Amino acid sequence: MGRTARERHSINDVFTNKFTPEVGAILDRIKSRSEIERRQLLHRFIEMAEPINLNVITLKDDASVTSAIADLVRNKEPEWGDQKNIVAWKHPLIERLNLSHALAPQKVSIYVTEFEDTAAGDNSEQQERTRLRQKVTDSYIGITSADFCMADTATLVMRARPGQARSVSLVPSIHIIVIFLYQIIADLKELYALLKWDSEIKKEGLSNCMTFISGPSKTADVEATMVHGAHGPREVYVYVITEV
Repeated sequence: MGRTARERHSINDVFTNKFTPEVGAILDRIKSRSEIERRQLLHRFIEMAEPINLNVITLKDDASVTSAIADLVRNKEPEWGDQKNIVAWKHPLIERLNLSHALAPQKVSIYVTEFEDTAAGDNSEQQERTRLRQKVTDSYIGITSADFCMADTATLVMRARPGQARSVSLVPSIHIIVIFLYQIIADLKELYALLKWDSEIKKEGLSNCMTFISGPSKTADVEATMVHGAHGPREVYVYVITEV
């Protein structure tokens, strides 16, 4: 910006490949973060989440989260129709919650977005995608995890992967996110350092889509009146498991 074509920055000026002392210090800070410091980030996350109508609930273990989600399903009615359908990511943390068993007494069905491998262009692939799309559309609650949560802006960071469709976080009226305490980081600087230099993340590489979510969908386009749920979920709940 403010430069002619000749003065334009090269890509290496914008996205450096150099591992600087500052980046090293950031990674060391994340790696050595104490329990007290993690709790401080959690409190910061809760503080920043309140003004944007993001509901943050801290619970000690998987069983507590499962019970809390079952209660929420019991107390929340679908925005359209009367059938309670839920869609959830194919994700190790979500699987640990055993929600199908917990929701069975309420006779609530839960569809897991496990996408079967098919040959590219095969009719069965299109049928699978159509089925997934319909299941997501029919659900009033979508359940996902997240890769990170940036405390300073109360922002969840989610990378799309097979079995973890972004539509689960965007289409249902209510979005539930389950994360561990250690997934809360401070800010964008820490996120960028991790995405670029963390050895485990580099093994997987970046996905073709990364979604940033800060609270429920909202717009004030009409008469400057804030409305939630116009372009996505009207309610978002984050359950933070404090004990691994």
